[in-house]
This record gives sequence, structure tokens and C-alpha cells, in this order.
Amino acid sequence: MSDLDELCTRPATELVALVRDREVSARELMDAHLDRIERLNPELNAIVTLDAEGARAAADAADARLAAGEPVGPLHGLPVAHKDTHATGGMRTTWGSPLHAETVPDRDELVVARLKAAGAIRVGKTNVPEFAAGSHTFNTLFGATHNPYRHGLSAGGSSGGAAAALAAGLVPIAEGSDMGGSLRNPAAFCNVVGLRPTPGRVPSHPTAIGWSQLSVQGPMGRTVGDVALGLSALAGPDPRVPISLTDPGAPFAAPLPTELTGLRVAWAPDLGGQVPVDPAITAVLMEQLGVFRDLGATVEEDCPDLAGADEAFGVLRAWLFEASFGALVREHPDQVKETIRWNAARGAALTGADVGRAEVAHTALFERVVAFFERFDVLLAPTTQVLPFPVEQEYPTEVAGVPQEDYLGWMRSCTLISATGCPALSVPGGFTPDGLPVGLQVIGAPRADRRVLEVGHAFEQATGFGRRRPEL
Repeated sequence: MSDLDELCTRPATELVALVRDREVSARELMDAHLDRIERLNPELNAIVTLDAEGARAAADAADARLAAGEPVGPLHGLPVAHKDTHATGGMRTTWGSPLHAETVPDRDELVVARLKAAGAIRVGKTNVPEFAAGSHTFNTLFGATHNPYRHGLSAGGSSGGAAAALAAGLVPIAEGSDMGGSLRNPAAFCNVVGLRPTPGRVPSHPTAIGWSQLSVQGPMGRTVGDVALGLSALAGPDPRVPISLTDPGAPFAAPLPTELTGLRVAWAPDLGGQVPVDPAITAVLMEQLGVFRDLGATVEEDCPDLAGADEAFGVLRAWLFEASFGALVREHPDQVKETIRWNAARGAALTGADVGRAEVAHTALFERVVAFFERFDVLLAPTTQVLPFPVEQEYPTEVAGVPQEDYLGWMRSCTLISATGCPALSVPGGFTPDGLPVGLQVIGAPRADRRVLEVGHAFEQATGFGRRRPEL
């Protein structure tokens, strides 16, 4: 590995310090990443829109600001690629749909603008499934994104392009979104870190349905420290977003602990019997429970009562899909994939009573989860129920021999948690004997985002799984 390649696999926290101390220029860092993108991206298909010229010019400007002694942000000089469902002013944003193949928004949406304000430099857009629906990244515009750990297998989704780009060293930091696992599933498949924050922690704007707490935006990185750094730039209130939390983002970048003395850990290998899981995944994660005990934690098998989570997630997702895509499906039925048409149709068939029952179940679920976290500090569970599967397969139709009813079934290890409103972090949890990554999901009480980062970091430092980079 060349010195430039080595630079591209170092943590973002180290790279930003190197730039700030002027040991490496932003232009040198950008050139190293653009060279790696040119060499490796054609096989991965992680980055689907690239502006190398604009990125180099922005890097030169970043170096000039630093040389002039001007104040700089916490991500100053870091290359970043944005999810292709997040609007970037002056750069094509397709949502993975042929209907938007040439769409160029006028302005950045908030998640993009906040990273730019923190000093990150836009290089391009990362691949997504059509309209971010489903946890496998493919679309008719750009094709499928491949897993850096094994070509021909899925990188997960819907932030699959971001996860693959991080794992391959194409960018040091990224962002994504998560309704049913889209920050966590691809992180698990690609041996990187993805955080689904508490709803409102990272405000989403603009959005048509600002009161919904089902879909969130959040950071991804190769280390938990990188994700915490990203969250420090993304989090914080916005008066236009009704659910935005008032806490500032900066404290999330504070140093994270490496021991967990007194931590009360619950372990739920199948979420209380709710989900089937590939035994290969369970075997890898079971071996890691001793790590938590060695770090000073107590570990007990337990799980909150997740009754009503399926109804809450399924109904509220369908309602959102009808609100977001119903008119589009009716106007362009042949240009929207079948799973989106199906989900929107489910939403159109809902009654007010259906939504009311789902909201009642949703509230009762939240109250039970809050009570559970009075007894435990974190809940551990598998991030995914399956290992990375062939890119030609749209979605797994069975898990551990159990048939799945629809395209969401195999994602329930994440969708059930989405319904709780809890922050959830996917951190590298080990590898199967044949070298496929496995993700460990660290779930905290609502608004305990800092706690899941602390636990994930201590586990990461003790195991070093995230340092095992793919052979590209």
C-alpha cells in the first residue's frame, strides 16, 4: 500500500488533525482520494456522480483559508460524498430514479449544508436504491453497488454507496438516512459504522412531513470516533424543524471512553424471539459478549416487549410512502419499481382507524422501552438477520429457513428498533469464518445518542474489527 493509499484508510479524526496542523494539505488529501476513486470505484460503483475539478478547487480554497489564519470548522478539508437522495445545490441529485436522471437542485438541503459549513468538501454523490426504498443498493440508472469485502455481493442499503465508499477508502466520512435500517444495514455489510440518531437529533429540512419520526438522517464513518465527529457537525436545533432537539452538536466530538465499568447490558440475539437470524451471525456475535464483561459491564439476556412495533412501523411507513410517492406512482407507474408501488398502495388502502391504532401501539411501545432502559443502559442485538447476498437478488425471501412475506421482512432486526425511537449504532462485530463482515447493533434509551457512541467505541477499541480493511 502506498503512502497515499494509507492516508485514505486513516480515521477522519486523524486526517482532520493532519490538515489543521498543516502536515498534509487539503489538496494533497483530496488528490489522494480522487486517485483512489478513479482506480477503485469502477468495480464498486459506490460513487455515481463525481466533481473532481470542483473538489480540487474547494480544497485549494480550504488551504488558503488555513494559511490566512482564518477560523475553520471541525471537518475542515475532509472529502465527503453525499447520499444521492440528499439535495446538493448545483450537483445532480437523482434519488436513484430515471424520473430524476437530470435533476439539479438549486440549493443544498440541511444535512449537506451543515457538513459544508463544518469544512467538509463535496466530491460527489453515493449510490442508492430507487428513492432509498429497500436495503440493497441498485437502480436502473447506475446499477448495483458491490461489497468491497466481496465483489458480487450486496453492500446493503439504502446508504450502500456511502458504506462501500467508506470501506474502500474513497472518502473518510459520509452521511445517509435511515427509516428501516438504511444507515445500519449497509454499515454491517461493509464493516463500517453507521448511527441512526434519535429522531430530531439531526434535523431534516426541507421535508414534506416534518412531524414524522420514522426516517432520520445521520453520519457514517470507519470508526465510532469518526461518526461522533460527523454527528457533532450534523446535530443541533433548527427552528424550521418541529421535532428538532435543542442540544448542540459540538459535545458529541468529546473523547470517548475505552472501558465500561458498571454498564448494564442486555443481549437480545433474536429480539426476544421476534426475528429469525442466520446462525452464522449469531455465532460471531455470541463470541463478543465476553468483551463487554472484560470491559467492566454486566451482560444479561433480555429484550423489551416489542409488541406493536411491526404494526407501528408498517402502517406509518405505508402512510409515508403514499404521502411521498402516491401521486408519482399514479402518474408514472411504469417508471417506479414494484416494491414502491406496493408500499404506496398499502398506504392508500389505510383508514384513519388503521393509523390511529398504529399510533396507539406506537405510544405504548415507547413507554415499555423507556421502562426497559431503567433496568439496562444498552441493548445489544444483531444489526442484520442475513449476511451479504448476491447483487442480482433484489431482497432475501427467506431468513434462516423462514419465508419472508415482503421486501421488508428481512430487515426487521432494524425496523423493529426504528419504531422504538431509540438511537441505534451498527459497529463492526466480527467476521464469519469465510471473511464476511457481521454488524453488532448497540441500542440506547431515547435521546441517549452519546451513550451508544461510548459503548460502540469501547467495543471497537477492544476488538479492532473495524481495522480489517478489504483487499481491493
